[in-house]
Amino acid sequence: MKSALAAFLISSAVAAALTPIVRVMASHLGVVDQPGGRRVHTRVIPRLGGIAVVMAFFSALLVLFALETSLAQLFFQQPQRVVGLTVGGLLVAGLGAVDDVVGVRAWKKLAVQCVAATVAWSVGFRMEAVGLPFFGNVQLGWMGAPITLLWIVGVINALNLIDGLDGLAAGIAFFACVTNFVVGALNDLPLVMLLSAALGGAVLGFLLYNFNPATIFMGDSGSMFLGFTLATTSMMGSSIQGSTTVALLVPVLSLGVPVMDTLFAMVRRILERRPIFSPDRGHIHHRLLDLGLTHRRAVLILYAVSVLLTAGAITVALGRNWEVGAALLVVTIAMVGLVRFVGYFEYVQIRRKQRERISAADVVKLRDGVPTVITRVQNAADVEGVLRELGTFSIATAMHSAMLSAPADAKVAAVTFIPAPPGEDGTMPLTGHVRASFPLRSLGPGVVLKFAWNSEDAEVSPQADILLQLVADAVEKRLADLTPGNRQSGAPIADLAGHRERVRRRNEVG
Repeated sequence: MKSALAAFLISSAVAAALTPIVRVMASHLGVVDQPGGRRVHTRVIPRLGGIAVVMAFFSALLVLFALETSLAQLFFQQPQRVVGLTVGGLLVAGLGAVDDVVGVRAWKKLAVQCVAATVAWSVGFRMEAVGLPFFGNVQLGWMGAPITLLWIVGVINALNLIDGLDGLAAGIAFFACVTNFVVGALNDLPLVMLLSAALGGAVLGFLLYNFNPATIFMGDSGSMFLGFTLATTSMMGSSIQGSTTVALLVPVLSLGVPVMDTLFAMVRRILERRPIFSPDRGHIHHRLLDLGLTHRRAVLILYAVSVLLTAGAITVALGRNWEVGAALLVVTIAMVGLVRFVGYFEYVQIRRKQRERISAADVVKLRDGVPTVITRVQNAADVEGVLRELGTFSIATAMHSAMLSAPADAKVAAVTFIPAPPGEDGTMPLTGHVRASFPLRSLGPGVVLKFAWNSEDAEVSPQADILLQLVADAVEKRLADLTPGNRQSGAPIADLAGHRERVRRRNEVG
């Protein structure tokens, strides 16, 4: 316990001392995060803060080894795990640093992460069995290797994805360290206590500068290193009757927020038919900001959820069935409540509906017909030609009806295009259809272009509204050019109800 406390204090002090130096270095090198896009900060902030976390973590272990403490010596008596943790951790940290400076393609990052995970597996960080409540130990056999790699790579990317708000990834990592430390103490695993204390101290020292308003970001160098170290340490900390048998629920619960966010991100992108690694603003922290929460309150809410998950993971580690059941019930209620609060399902449904609207039948017809009618309207020689092209457009796009409504003293006369029979009162029959109106203000007050058509959603989609607005703008501009004064020729334009049949006959002949 004394060695773990010393590791915590040393790593905290080193991280607190190194972070300002790294911040100055990153600013001098131009390794900064610019505001804009998906980013929520409004000023330039240096990256590479993860370098301070990495150096603080290993510094604490080296100092304890130099002082020849029994716990540190025990750690270095297992050279294979030392090599695995050091090589794998430095590999992903170096990858993250390169990504922070020059950028690395997603598939290359994934390949290096798999290499680091393979190194960890080869030196003994393995999932060979899982301990599940009510089922006991379930041997994984040959599935152990791919599940181990999937776990390590998954946690690395989960911490990377959740790193979107000041102090969020670091805070969640700290609570995961607390979980691993307590679980290590319960299972009498001094190495886990030492590693968790050293990592937790490094994170806490960095948080002094990373909590909102942050003056430095950890970048991928920090988030990937935290993910790798937590993934490997949690496999040791959740051991049952040996270091290779893992109770999967404990590490999953301790990292519940980033794991859940990553799973939802994958599902969201699959439903939207986008690449898994494509960026977006649908992460849980983005959703909280979209609900109107401040930056700091959003982080504190996710901290509170992480504390609850930490308590649940520790309860599960105690191993008694009723406690495991109670913990899982509380955690499930909390996670469902969080999902409902941020509107994850509503968000996915809205995005899916938006994509469906783009390919809806009415939108497809409008998208095909709008460029043609705009060109023809712009080339029309007179007012009647403009209106004739408008009537042709209403037929080609299967409009229910279209109307140019105008008062008696307007520059243009009212005219109705009726591909379908009108109502008894002569107005557009709207039952079962949708309509959209566009004022043509430059032609005078009360001049409005109206459309009615069938829609799959029984409402005007944003895509249809934009396309018809383009048509209305073109009609308004051309009619304004053709009617600088009063109505051209002074005669009203005749109703074009029969225009549909004439256009149809002309098309058949053509």
